[in-house]
Formats: sequence, C-alpha cells, structure tokens
Amino acid sequence: MLDSDAYTDRVAEILEAHRGLEGPLLPILHAIQHAFGHVPDSAIPQIAAALTLSKAEVHGVVSFYHDFRDAPAGKHVIKLCRAESCQTMGADAVAERIKKALGVDWHGTTADGRVTLEPVFCLGLCACGPAAMVDGRLVGRVDESLVAEVAK
Repeated sequence: MLDSDAYTDRVAEILEAHRGLEGPLLPILHAIQHAFGHVPDSAIPQIAAALTLSKAEVHGVVSFYHDFRDAPAGKHVIKLCRAESCQTMGADAVAERIKKALGVDWHGTTADGRVTLEPVFCLGLCACGPAAMVDGRLVGRVDESLVAEVAK
C-alpha cells in the first residue's frame, strides 16, 4: 500500500505525462487506475486542479464509467454479461446464484479480497450465452461453477 505522498507523486507524474494532450481526463483516469488498480479519492482534487475542472466534474466522470473503480478490485475480476441475448439464455438466474455464492452484489468484492463481481453489457459472445469475462479471458455458457474455477 502506498502512502499519501507516494500517491500524490505518482499522480503528478501521470498528469505531467499527459500535459498538452487534448481531452486528457479519460486517458489520465485510465493511467491512474492502471497504476493503482483504482482511482483513489485523494487523486480527484489533484486531477481537478491540474485540468482546471471542479472536483465534482472529475468525480462525475469516475462514477459515470463503470470501468473506473474507487477501491481496488479483488485478485480476480468476474464480469458477467447483462445484455438481452445472455438474459434469454438464463444469465439473470446464473448471476443471482453467483452473487449468492460469493456473498456480494454487483461491483462488490469478497471479504477476503479474492473476487470482484461486475456487470457488463455485451461481450460479443451472444451465441454462447450466458457469457462472462474472467481476468480478461472470455468464457461462454457460464454457470455458477465459474465461482469454483476462479476460487482455485
């Protein structure tokens, strides 16, 4: 875990690397999330000041896009497709069983920090629904046994 000075210094480096870029907010947020695994709340005022934006504007962007996190994700990230095609293939029931097995809701991380569960809207595996992405790997015809696979 980094101390607040280390966060501040690293955010300053990222801001400097994006200086002069047109429309830099999203690339900066992506870089910060890549560096820390999330966008720390403490970085928002620093970003806002550097870009002459309000803290509310920066926070609004972070909270609007589901890929940005305000806390670190678990060791494994399961993204379950919520699109209509997967829903017709039973994704809602699978999602409920997975949430129950993990003991978390959407955007939640298990108490041991092992798994984060996130909804996504279409992974492009419509013919193989319900679909998921586990740690960046696409998985088709998902059922609740996915939890056991990730827990290995």
